[in-house]
Amino acid sequence: MNTPAHLLIGAAVFARPPQGPVLWAALLGALLPDLSLYVMAGVSLFVLGIPEQVVFGQLYFSPAWQTVFAIDNSFILWGLAFLLAVWRGWHVLAVGAAAGLLHLATDFLLHAGDGRPQFWPISDWVFQSPVSYWDSDHHALWVAPVSAFVCLAAYVLLWQRGLPVWGKALFATMLAAEFWVVRQWLLFF
Repeated sequence: MNTPAHLLIGAAVFARPPQGPVLWAALLGALLPDLSLYVMAGVSLFVLGIPEQVVFGQLYFSPAWQTVFAIDNSFILWGLAFLLAVWRGWHVLAVGAAAGLLHLATDFLLHAGDGRPQFWPISDWVFQSPVSYWDSDHHALWVAPVSAFVCLAAYVLLWQRGLPVWGKALFATMLAAEFWVVRQWLLFF
């Protein structure tokens, strides 16, 4: 699933009310599992000048990168964070961890051939979903429109719950980004 979709859905599900620390926790939790990819790919592409096909064809699948992805996409670590937050009564941390777990769950179901090891440190096993959010060889032509609709519904829900003006603009930008990315996936993949 695309990062804007994770942000919209995570906020709609867990940011109640959709403002203040709870909203920021939901956004951060929804973002963190993808953040390492943006940092490593950004540095590789724009600082080190490594060609795109090397970054996404070799480095992405390298043991070093997969280890980082295993850590920040671990159901085990996110689950422990959630359990600790609930046990200690840390509501904001629980919201962030829950949004991270939702991110992992949707990625688990929608990564065909490019999944991440999500049970680190217990296992390096990677579930190869038969369904992909971007690869038309794995039903993306069906998944992408459904994902876009879910994002639109998440935006409407957030709007109805009383997003502040800056939030409406921020989430409208995310929704537009999601629609643009879905269009790109459908046209090129």
